[in-house]
Amino acid sequence: MCDYSLHCVASRPAVASETLVVTNFHGTSTRGFASPGEPGVAVCLRPGTEIAFEQEACREGGLFRRKMGDRVARFRQVDLENPTVHHDALEFPDGTIVKVNDLVVGQVARIVQLPAEPKPAAAEQPSAQETVRETADLLIG
Repeated sequence: MCDYSLHCVASRPAVASETLVVTNFHGTSTRGFASPGEPGVAVCLRPGTEIAFEQEACREGGLFRRKMGDRVARFRQVDLENPTVHHDALEFPDGTIVKVNDLVVGQVARIVQLPAEPKPAAAEQPSAQETVRETADLLIG
């Protein structure tokens, strides 16, 4: 998903193994991921996507950039109950959560793994009774 603040920016879903760069999107106050070849198109990550930075990940600090102590992270969303803050974030192996908007621009990362596709809605799944009926039909018939 892409942060709510990117609704006016062209976007597309992430692709496995692609290279991404942290960027500021023109006309917004939001940072996010983009393909180096399409810097104006936000690449949307689904929660659970794992990424690896080329170098140790860094976030903006008060006066200096702060190194995160790791190169790998998992994408997640935070503060969803508050519609007026940025939601996109990375969780590092030590449990530290950093909002994507706080990452240093220009960092390069690669998608290591995309999460499994979401399961279909309950209405699309057969009920337990239908499944039992289908299994019985196969055994009997």
